[in-house]
Amino acid sequence: MFASKSAVDWLIVGLGNPGEKYAHTRHNMGFLTVDLLAEQEGQKLNKVKFKSAFNIFPFAGQRCLVMKPQTYMNLSGEAVREAVQFYKIPPERVLVIYDDVSLSVGKLRVRPTGSAGGHNGIKNIIAHLGTQDFPRIKIGTGAPAGGGAEMIDWVIGVPSRAEREILVESFRRAIDAAACIIQNGCQKAMNDYN
Repeated sequence: MFASKSAVDWLIVGLGNPGEKYAHTRHNMGFLTVDLLAEQEGQKLNKVKFKSAFNIFPFAGQRCLVMKPQTYMNLSGEAVREAVQFYKIPPERVLVIYDDVSLSVGKLRVRPTGSAGGHNGIKNIIAHLGTQDFPRIKIGTGAPAGGGAEMIDWVIGVPSRAEREILVESFRRAIDAAACIIQNGCQKAMNDYN
């Protein structure tokens, strides 16, 4: 007897790189946001499967699989695809939270779809899902003045204390935006949080 509904309603993916070395870097905005989300819900992302640290718990009235891929950023799609295939989650219910250098520090941008915009984690997820039609929340980290060659050092660099204070607030807003997407759809979240 098959259940009429999968055991998971939504997949919420925070992007980042595993390991202490990267823990508080700009590239780990997604990890830091879903860690805070789990903490707010009294949960820990302490299960291991789908090449991820994850847990399944209720959030925004839905049963959500919240994950941090442990593949390193550029292979994030491998983890996402495994969870999506296992639970048969449609792309429009795969919410990805990640850093964006094109936005000023702490600024949020909700999008229902879109290209990778040069973000390797998103590029890999699009490749593995075979579509770019999945919702995302981007968290601005700003960009280095020089751009170009300094970009790698920038994304794996640690924000200043002043930036960190702004970013922690943006993680909270990103969690609220995620709840809004799940409950009311992307359009409402775009109106409220962009």
